[in-house]
Amino acid sequence: MKKLLVRAPMNDESLERLHSLFTEVVYMPWTDTGERFYEKEMIACLLAERPDALITELDVINETVLKGYSALKFIGDCRASPENIDVKVCEKYKIPVLCTPARNANAVAEMWVSTLIAYERNLVDSVNWTKEKQWKPGTTPYHLWMGNEIYKSKIGFVGFGAVARNIAKLLQGFNVEISFYDPFVTDSSEYKKVGLEELFSTSDYISIHLPVTDTTKMMIDRELLSLIKKDSLLINSSRSAVVDNEALYDLVASGTIRGAILDVLDSEPPLESDSKVADIPNILLTPHIYGASHQVVDHHSEIITQRIIDYLNEQAAVAGDRL
Repeated sequence: MKKLLVRAPMNDESLERLHSLFTEVVYMPWTDTGERFYEKEMIACLLAERPDALITELDVINETVLKGYSALKFIGDCRASPENIDVKVCEKYKIPVLCTPARNANAVAEMWVSTLIAYERNLVDSVNWTKEKQWKPGTTPYHLWMGNEIYKSKIGFVGFGAVARNIAKLLQGFNVEISFYDPFVTDSSEYKKVGLEELFSTSDYISIHLPVTDTTKMMIDRELLSLIKKDSLLINSSRSAVVDNEALYDLVASGTIRGAILDVLDSEPPLESDSKVADIPNILLTPHIYGASHQVVDHHSEIITQRIIDYLNEQAAVAGDRL
């Protein structure tokens, strides 16, 4: 193939490898041009550059785009799942879509552990208390901000893919008991596989790691949430749509559940009706940043480049050649 258009940020090493595979590589990542391209901008970009292949991360690729430009031989998407791309339409046009699964698994895992510790050790409130000059003679911060250790706790994962497994590895030094629910994971020799009801009713920390599908939408409903122990926490760093959040907010606000740590909301950025969750004292809310590390660019650069090499090798093998 002659020309590759790169619309995702990539590291120099991977760009160099891609230059060896294509006659021309045009590097114009969204981080330079400013946010994603929607239909009109994407079609204009493709018609101007006329690439044989595309690497993207945020740009919208749907039928309108592919009708406007139909010469792509494949699309590389620097995301764990191609939420910005209509995969069914790509299949219709016979355009393979290559993704980068687990590109931010380590970033999410590190953030998961750090926010849980921050929550349990009252980090945010104690820092704000100190900055607000509340540490005065007669105060006893050692007792005022005394928190909980996660040592020897029971942690249950709903969904046990790359992110959950990375978290489990990081937790090995905390001597925790790990269980998981995942009908697609059969190898449970290292960790305990349990049913959903058992996981929700016995875990000290319940962590959600589910994609949004017809099966998983609102899967974590009020009935399941009501099984959570009063002193337990729910952590959701995957997708908001898999949880009945109205039920979760009610249960936390009423004290039925001790609290929650959330990196996702039903609307992002939140609508005024959604922002009430930020006012619930026992919910730690972050703005969907668990996977946001500078190193993720290195991870997805390496993964997508290798996937492209493998794909081109497969095509070359069919033609009786090899890269």
